[in-house]
Amino acid sequence: MIYMLLANGFEESEAVVPCDILRRGQAEVKLVGVGGKTVIGAHEIAMLADLTIEEVDPRTAEMVILPGGLQGVENIRASAPAMALLNTCWKEGRGLSAICAAPTIFGEMGILEGKDAVCYPGMEGELKGANHRKGDQVAVSGRVITGEGPGSAYEFGFALLEAVKGKAAMERVKDAMYFRY
Repeated sequence: MIYMLLANGFEESEAVVPCDILRRGQAEVKLVGVGGKTVIGAHEIAMLADLTIEEVDPRTAEMVILPGGLQGVENIRASAPAMALLNTCWKEGRGLSAICAAPTIFGEMGILEGKDAVCYPGMEGELKGANHRKGDQVAVSGRVITGEGPGSAYEFGFALLEAVKGKAAMERVKDAMYFRY
């Protein structure tokens, strides 16, 4: 199962676009509310999560995805269950992905050491130990995938799909969506 954590203040496009791409590619994705099932995005768009962070069984996690949004990222940092899930998944060899401001959480956790990574411009100093890939929209480095920001939500979603379902599945979804960039 792929879990996407949503906390109040998350960046809506960074959640909806990758989730849509993954589900089109037949990946099992659950939206996880941090702080409740109804989550309000940075631009006042309310989303209903499939389950709450307290309902997640870490043993079922194949990958955890973090959308950005400064307030959403801060709310994930402040959530003991969310941080415990990330730590467990990292220690057990599961995939971790984040976009925009969210890769800074991985920097704090020490998991970017020696890995290629991107984040929202101006936050590069918080990617502790990472090889920042300036100008790239997405960086894939082992089981860690990072994205630059809202404008890279499609490329981020396609990288996630390729990681979990393979290149052929990703290309099929790209073609079906008429993604030409």
